[in-house]
Amino acid sequence: MNGVIPLNKEIGMTSSDYVYKLRKILHTKKIGHTGTLDPLVDGVLPICVGQSTKLVNRLTGSPKEYEGEITLGKSTTTEDREGDVVKEVKLSKPFEDSELKTTFEKMIGELTQIPPMYSAVKVNGKKLYEYARAGIEVERPERHINIYDFYMMGEPEFDEESGTQKLRFHVKCSKGTYVRTLAVEFGELLGVPSFMSQLTRTESAGFNISETYKLADIRKMMDEDNHEFLKSTDEVLSYMQAHELTDEEWEVRVLHGGFLDLKNYDHKQNLRVTRDNVTKAIYKYNDERQLWIPDTMLLNND
Repeated sequence: MNGVIPLNKEIGMTSSDYVYKLRKILHTKKIGHTGTLDPLVDGVLPICVGQSTKLVNRLTGSPKEYEGEITLGKSTTTEDREGDVVKEVKLSKPFEDSELKTTFEKMIGELTQIPPMYSAVKVNGKKLYEYARAGIEVERPERHINIYDFYMMGEPEFDEESGTQKLRFHVKCSKGTYVRTLAVEFGELLGVPSFMSQLTRTESAGFNISETYKLADIRKMMDEDNHEFLKSTDEVLSYMQAHELTDEEWEVRVLHGGFLDLKNYDHKQNLRVTRDNVTKAIYKYNDERQLWIPDTMLLNND
């Protein structure tokens, strides 16, 4: 089996849990996910199978889109609803919509983030959450990220009794972005504690949540010998410019990892080379050699 499964991850399971379960359901060991989602986060989690596992890093690096909720007035140890409340400021009145919208706009563009202590980022060979659970604070590496879009959805809700305000948001961001840290930074700009109270990934690697399958769906479809949940490598890479190989290019060059001298293609983009319209490799242009050189080989893709 070769291809990508647009999985709909449910709350409560880790990304690795799904890889483990799918290995059993699909009866194959060659499976990898395209970016960890926390147990409390649901939504789109593309899973690569067979030859497509070679695309994991490429798909992980693509922009992601999320919808979620920020709660203003409280902060937690984990920056989400799982942690203990560490700071609380009762809001006497809700923030005006105009101020909230301006704050969202301020956060669009290139940002520098410090990963939360409760995260899987490794420092000196140990994950940050291991230090956090042991009560040890360590210096964390900065990350440079890009926020392409960040805006409020619907009307905010103010709870006068608890003194908190909740607002829905949509964000499109680069690889490596911690959305819960964005929620905390949002509150900091307003001068109040905050945390991410809910999050759903709505798009990843070109897959929208409307196109996804739940684990139960996949299990049922496998029982019926229906593999429609598995999207071909060609479909996943269809956005990429493509070149159909001649016999000589395929047999003499690509099969042996050779370079290609091709004209009329955009040198700034990757090139998908195909055999009988099936992707066999991804090439990138080398300015120094002025030739296309192999980047990802998918020779056994069918």
